[in-house]
Amino acid sequence: MIRISTEEAAQLIAQGGYDLVDVREPHEWAGGHIPGARHVPLGALARAPADHLTRDRVIFVCGHGMRSQTACAIARSAGLSQVFSVDGGVVGWAAEGRPLSP
Repeated sequence: MIRISTEEAAQLIAQGGYDLVDVREPHEWAGGHIPGARHVPLGALARAPADHLTRDRVIFVCGHGMRSQTACAIARSAGLSQVFSVDGGVVGWAAEGRPLSP
């Protein structure tokens, strides 16, 4: 797992080729998420990682950056090697003035 800043996450997302996965709960997701993210609550990811992780190069994001670290550990256990956790999460992303999708 590599911990990355919101700036580094934005750069990787702009490059393309990364799977951006938001592991927050549904009520958090409904409050706004990073554009292009797909929603996989952490509990669902933990129960069936193979159902939700189809390739390497995954950026995980949560509220502040703790659950995304857990998601990285799950992904690594499932055999992925290029997984990233966004420090500061969606809260940090928004605090820096970056856009959120409703």
